[in-house]
Amino acid sequence: MNTVANVALQTLKNFNPKYLMRNPVMFITECAFVLSLVIAIEPVWFGAPTGPQYGLFYIAVVANLFLTLLFSNVSVAISESKSKAISDSLRQLKKEVKAKLLVENQVREVMSSDLRKGDIILLEQGDTIPADGEIIEGTGYVNESSVTGESRPSRKIFGDSVTGSTLLVTDTLKVRVTNDPGESFLDKMIAIVESSKRSRTPNEIALTVFLSGITLIFLIVVSALFGASYFSGISPNLMILIVLLIALIPTTIGGLLPAIGVASINKISQYNVIAKSGKAIENAGDIDTIILDKTGTVTMGEREAAKFYPNKGVNYNDFVRLSALSSLDDLTKEGMSVVKLAKKEGIEVNREELNGFQFVPFSAETKSSGVRSSTEEIFKGALRAMESKYSLSDIYIEGLCKEISLRGGTALVVVRNGEFAGVIELNDLLKPGMKQRLERLKKMNIKTIMCTGDDETTAAYIAQESGIDEFVANSTPMDKYNVVVREKEQQRMVAMVGDGTNDAPALSRADVGMAMNNGTQAAKDAANMVDLDNDPTKLLDVIFLGKQVLITRGSLTAFSIANDLSKYFVIVPAMFTMLPQLDYLNILDLQNPIVAITAALIFNTMIILMLVPMALRGVRYKPSSIGDLLRRNISIYGIGGIVLPFVLIKVIYTIMIATGASW
Repeated sequence: MNTVANVALQTLKNFNPKYLMRNPVMFITECAFVLSLVIAIEPVWFGAPTGPQYGLFYIAVVANLFLTLLFSNVSVAISESKSKAISDSLRQLKKEVKAKLLVENQVREVMSSDLRKGDIILLEQGDTIPADGEIIEGTGYVNESSVTGESRPSRKIFGDSVTGSTLLVTDTLKVRVTNDPGESFLDKMIAIVESSKRSRTPNEIALTVFLSGITLIFLIVVSALFGASYFSGISPNLMILIVLLIALIPTTIGGLLPAIGVASINKISQYNVIAKSGKAIENAGDIDTIILDKTGTVTMGEREAAKFYPNKGVNYNDFVRLSALSSLDDLTKEGMSVVKLAKKEGIEVNREELNGFQFVPFSAETKSSGVRSSTEEIFKGALRAMESKYSLSDIYIEGLCKEISLRGGTALVVVRNGEFAGVIELNDLLKPGMKQRLERLKKMNIKTIMCTGDDETTAAYIAQESGIDEFVANSTPMDKYNVVVREKEQQRMVAMVGDGTNDAPALSRADVGMAMNNGTQAAKDAANMVDLDNDPTKLLDVIFLGKQVLITRGSLTAFSIANDLSKYFVIVPAMFTMLPQLDYLNILDLQNPIVAITAALIFNTMIILMLVPMALRGVRYKPSSIGDLLRRNISIYGIGGIVLPFVLIKVIYTIMIATGASW
């Protein structure tokens, strides 16, 4: 009931001329409504005919103009109420909680609102995370269901971001706060949702200008008819001219256009994606190049150690131990899987064996990680990176890596003191349904490019299996940026997904950049969309949604213009029944011009009401080429828009005449 009340209140607010001035078509309609209301009350002021039959006509005109405005405003109000519900739910997530602030290794309790960017906080099992931050120490599971809706806790490691108001369910973390009060992720999302309903996309603005031009033309034509009638000595019926104007201007698409734009923001939120602007969704509909990561996007991303391959002359157990030692402090999934597989093979290492060693974490630039001491170092990484780092070459190791790559696996080379110790095979699987989704993109003429740190052989195998068009092997973060720049220089619209600070330049350069919620703050700031579920494949859903929004707008525009053309051929001949030379145009045989124009106005009001659900829900979108979509629009919405007015206006006219309407 509260929702209904909110929609009703918002509908009334939308009658404000200041709001409607942004939509010239509906602003003219409101001006016509006010003028017709005055004429209905005091027709003699305007020299309009009086009498009971004309009184009913005036009431019918006023009622239909009011309903036209009402249905248009209701469609926008419904969309905006959904946006308000989203922002209200986000506000409810914000909690003022106590935080354990670390000052010179001493814990001091403060309120979450007292935390500032750069503060270090301690999180223990069961704590509500008081602010957005980045993990600088520890590993644990965080329940993010309040933000993402996912009930299963997600594992967080060093470098991952955490969101305020979520819950740490295991272990202990040290977190560096990344935002001041009022600048948190939830604060930004609330601001985005609330501001998105007021912004208009470039295509929407262009269409509004086009519709305004059509409206202006008909306003001039009707004004000219008024002037011509007045100066020719004929007393013009101003009410008829008002009805004629409203029946001719594109009120159908003009009334529904704002609702389509706001509805797109609400639809994308259903995917648990927050778009920073309507333009981002519109861009998604125009995308013709997608840049995808391999791991976690095209493949499952759960790469696990599957087998150990020692080099010639290296004992198997010794190699397994070296691999485990290099991975003992590696908290990535791959690193932990190496230790797990070693334990399964009967080799268990302990932390005492790493006394004197320093762990060097993996980086996208070095493509390696491991441990080193003053006398020894054990590193694992990609073959090319290790060959380059240590100036090594080994035909046997290269052959092992090639064989693993041909199977679609990933080869992780282990080097001890500058010599190859062996190779670890990591396995990853293609995501279920990924091949079918990529085929749908091909039908839409969207080019797919996969960027991966794997070698050429592995990249080629995955690209062939999944149907990827192009791939960039051994890629660095700069390679992603260069691919974005290259594609944009070819006048293509580019989309990509990223989650790291090093992805930020490419995300900001892409037309659609989607950051993961568990990614770094830099990535989320650079992107124009944030996925709360941390699912990179969500980008494909966003593109399909963007296409649907564009198709919905195009379909309703095609219907509206065709609809208006039909009304011209219905109304104009009916108005000039006194001219025999126009009889051949009066194919519906509408002999009473006032009733004919009123029937057209009633149809005009009905059609907006009929199309409101379509504007809010969207036209069903089936992946296909631009040519197919154009043919579908013309055949269904173009021809349908031409035929429907003839049928319904004739039916309404017949009913009105049968019930005694003979104004």
